[in-house]
Amino acid sequence: MGHGWEGVVLKLLRGKDFTFTVTGNEQVTEHYRRLHLTDGGLLAAAGVHPTMWVRLWFPGGDKPHQRAYTLVDPDPAAGTFSLEFALHDGLASDWARGAKPGDTIEATVQGTGFTAPEPPPARLLVIGDPASLPALNSLLDAFPQTPATIWFETPNDDDRELPVRLDPARHEIHRVPRNGAGAQLVEQVRAGLPERLGDPAEAYVWIACDAATTRTLTAYVRKELAVPKHRVDALGYWRAA
Repeated sequence: MGHGWEGVVLKLLRGKDFTFTVTGNEQVTEHYRRLHLTDGGLLAAAGVHPTMWVRLWFPGGDKPHQRAYTLVDPDPAAGTFSLEFALHDGLASDWARGAKPGDTIEATVQGTGFTAPEPPPARLLVIGDPASLPALNSLLDAFPQTPATIWFETPNDDDRELPVRLDPARHEIHRVPRNGAGAQLVEQVRAGLPERLGDPAEAYVWIACDAATTRTLTAYVRKELAVPKHRVDALGYWRAA
């Protein structure tokens, strides 16, 4: 499958292409699915870092469509990892629902990266939802001794069952139903984050929700709470219809 003009651009940016093979699947909840895959040489070539993601190419119509997904539990020695899909209407979810052992999918690695905050934060302040759960868990794994406060938006009732990697001794989580296109999440973050912030210059805030909510919260954290740009990691993971 060709990758169209987007693939050409990624090649010019030195993107590397790989083919992944599905080895198994799990239906975690009605709205969340996990696939296990072999990496086609990816991990040996690119290494591993927290929140590492790849661009997957899904066929659809007369052109391919690329979507980004975070690697779950990458194992360079075995050449394996998993991918997790928050299911909704769309090409990626349709592919994930039907994927079975032996199926393959093409991927490109370009643009992924992670820089650990320095000095290390006293507490992680994390805001996410099911779409960003793999990256959120990867972040928690990368700071095994650091306390964290998590605001986790739940569009579906069964999202409360999703496998957030919590350590009750170090982590507190606030599950927030998705209301008002993210407005309730914004309200609860504004109510609870300032008292946990500490020195803004040494804070670390990680935000990964829908694009509009991420923009709103990023502006709040940087402009109203005065957290420096390099102490905020923010990325809109999806766009509300």
